[in-house]
Amino acid sequence: MNLETKAREIRGIILDQVFAFGNGHIASAFSCTEILLYLYWRVLKVNAANPDWPDRDRLIISKGHGVSALYAILADLGFFPKKWLTAPQDGNLLGGHADWKVPGIDWSTGSLGHGLSIAAGMAQAAKMNGQNHRIFCLLGDGEIQEGSVWEAAMFAAHHSLKNLVVIVDYNRHQSCGPTGNIVNLGSVRDKFAAFGWYSTNTNGHNFQQLSSSLNCLLENKYSVPTALIAYTNKGHGVSFIENDMHFHTGIPTQDQLLRAKKELGILRTNELRLV
Repeated sequence: MNLETKAREIRGIILDQVFAFGNGHIASAFSCTEILLYLYWRVLKVNAANPDWPDRDRLIISKGHGVSALYAILADLGFFPKKWLTAPQDGNLLGGHADWKVPGIDWSTGSLGHGLSIAAGMAQAAKMNGQNHRIFCLLGDGEIQEGSVWEAAMFAAHHSLKNLVVIVDYNRHQSCGPTGNIVNLGSVRDKFAAFGWYSTNTNGHNFQQLSSSLNCLLENKYSVPTALIAYTNKGHGVSFIENDMHFHTGIPTQDQLLRAKKELGILRTNELRLV
């Protein structure tokens, strides 16, 4: 199965999970689906059979409300049973924000602005201990209005943390509306560069461009932390969800669920009779 097909499948799993649990952030999860999928299928050193493997790469999903995409990918890789995704019950660890108790989740997040500080601390610890694993941190663009993000960026550049990679899910929307209407971010690439990082832009929904950009960053000949600004669309993949603020937290009706799956081309046989 190629990555484009897998991305459509992952979006279907996200829809099923949010519908079953009655909570979640579909649009935020859709915008980072390709980013997380590419990282877990092509980049990260992880082991589903040993989630706490000391030499694994770490990923901090700082935009913790987008965790439904990560849950879907982790279950697909075998970190935990797929039935957890659609079986809300006592003892099910999956919540609306990332929780470190879930196998494959490296840190609990959801209070925005903290993830990069955590990732920078992990990167500094790995450097001090002579460890070779890498730390990846996925930020939301609304989130980077938080001052703590830039304190961490200064710290990382000062300590030359070349083992730290930030990816900004630049979908240009946050919970209250377009980021440009709330706090105009200007050039995020230039901001990271001004803080001493090597940074570049890419299309966050195009696997070929993600591959080219990430390979360039991971070569990292500059001995500084790196940042990839991934231009995305909030709710990407389903036309009536894309850039609709209702689906920041909105739960689809069964009709909307089926319409979305039909548009994605992933309706199961038992669902076709409901359309």
